[in-house]
Amino acid sequence: MKTGLILEGGAMRGMYTAGILDVFMENDIRFDGAIGVSAGACFGCNLKSRQIGRAIRYNKKYCRDKRYGTYRSLLKTGDVYDADLCYHKIPEELDPFDYEAYRKNPMKFYAVVTDANTGLPVYHLCEDLQGEGMEWIRASASMPVLSKTVKIGDGEYSDGGTADSVPLAYFQSIGYSRNVVILTQPPGYRKGAPGHMGIIRMALRKYPMLLEALRTRPDRYNENIAYVRDEEKKGNVYVIAPSVPVPSQGTEHDPEVLEAAYRMGREDGEKHLEKVRAFLKNQ
Repeated sequence: MKTGLILEGGAMRGMYTAGILDVFMENDIRFDGAIGVSAGACFGCNLKSRQIGRAIRYNKKYCRDKRYGTYRSLLKTGDVYDADLCYHKIPEELDPFDYEAYRKNPMKFYAVVTDANTGLPVYHLCEDLQGEGMEWIRASASMPVLSKTVKIGDGEYSDGGTADSVPLAYFQSIGYSRNVVILTQPPGYRKGAPGHMGIIRMALRKYPMLLEALRTRPDRYNENIAYVRDEEKKGNVYVIAPSVPVPSQGTEHDPEVLEAAYRMGREDGEKHLEKVRAFLKNQ
């Protein structure tokens, strides 16, 4: 019976997830595999490289950079988060990602992306994040309209949350039957219809299937959450979610707000630690 970890996205709500993951690493909580969506992929990959504190550190340091989550960056580069800064300069030079430790860790790590031409989810096993590997993480977090699609091989990909925000069912389908799910919205949250559909239609006119996936995302998301809760009741899943909305919503340029979200995650990680440990051992 393989143990898995499912990481929802949510832009800078991901600092909540980062806090939980740091607590897991500090207490040697390990999984056979993990799968991240959008911010869950960006910050979750640090679990495989075992870099405690890296996610909160570089986000606090660069959150006020004009290339980091700004409309200036969007107008200049086509990406609200400058791709060269976020996926090259930071992990390769400014706050190095430990690619070797990532490769050596036997835990499998998957990133969820959306195929821009079909609107369907793609679940990519990220065996190495150097070179093309990091492009899958970038694609997973490339929010429609606010980011360009990412070309990898013959495909074009976009934010994984559009097609599958909480990929529990997929992870179960490939053999992970004992799963911990980290959500970034509080219990009872339900996603409503997306706003600004006129602008979205214009921006995504080249990608009609991606547009349709985005339009129907709320129903799919709410069904996913209902499935997670049903599996939780059956004892197959352990869910960690914030009790109140996470302070950092969307892009965030205040390091103190990011720290507050991270601390919320740490507190919940510590609160759930022994129950998670018991859940994973009870196979």
